[in-house]
Amino acid sequence: MGSKRDSPVNVLSQWLRKRSMKVKIFLGTLLAFCALVVLKFTIKDSDFFFKASETIHIVGLIVLIYKLFAHKTCSGLSLKSQELTALFLTTRLGCSIYMESNIHTVLDLIFLLSTLLVIWLIRYRLKSSYMKEFDNMWLSFLVVPSTILAILIHPNTKHIWIARVLWAFTVYLETISILPQLRYMQKAKMIETFTGYYIFALGVSRFFALAYWIIHTYDTRGKYLYLIGHGYIWMLAALISEMIQSFILADFCYYYTKSFMQGQLLRKMPV
Repeated sequence: MGSKRDSPVNVLSQWLRKRSMKVKIFLGTLLAFCALVVLKFTIKDSDFFFKASETIHIVGLIVLIYKLFAHKTCSGLSLKSQELTALFLTTRLGCSIYMESNIHTVLDLIFLLSTLLVIWLIRYRLKSSYMKEFDNMWLSFLVVPSTILAILIHPNTKHIWIARVLWAFTVYLETISILPQLRYMQKAKMIETFTGYYIFALGVSRFFALAYWIIHTYDTRGKYLYLIGHGYIWMLAALISEMIQSFILADFCYYYTKSFMQGQLLRKMPV
């Protein structure tokens, strides 16, 4: 019988380890491109991308909440990232009720309630395991620039000015809300397993959201970015925000996948 070491996954992981970083980046880009092609020719409902993104995000939250209740520890988790998430979700929920009121409003409500539960657990029930010394990024460094950018660049729709600014604020803040969590892990030089699952789910979630933009931009030959009634500056800013968030998470997802293929628990953060 073949040993576990001879399994296709182990053979592939060993082959990848021997490749240069340029080759790894190329293979990752090629894999993402192939996934985009498959999505383009198999998915006809554009709303699928948002539903898939939000569903995967919910799954990540469920895994995180399971970790908090089952293991009774919040080690490895950034409270400040969760607070930023609660802030942009609260703002987006209010905008969504006023501007849309659809299935996404319901999903945002589920996100918000789940995030508030996580915050409550960290602050009160599991506060003895919270490593505050690693979670020291100033939130004003993220909130203030997002506010200023939202005032300057926001959608040009029929809704009142403040609603349009708040909607843009949620887009910009969501883009960088994961930074305190990544900084936490870099300072602690470790990633708790279930926290890794959660962030990986965020990375996959953002891939589906970015796929929507790329496919629609391609299908409309770039006209989607100049959508009448929204303003091309806002559309470009929204696309760039999606790209930035995806790239922020891409590095983590790479190391997560590498460790998973090697059959190792993700514990140490490459620095």
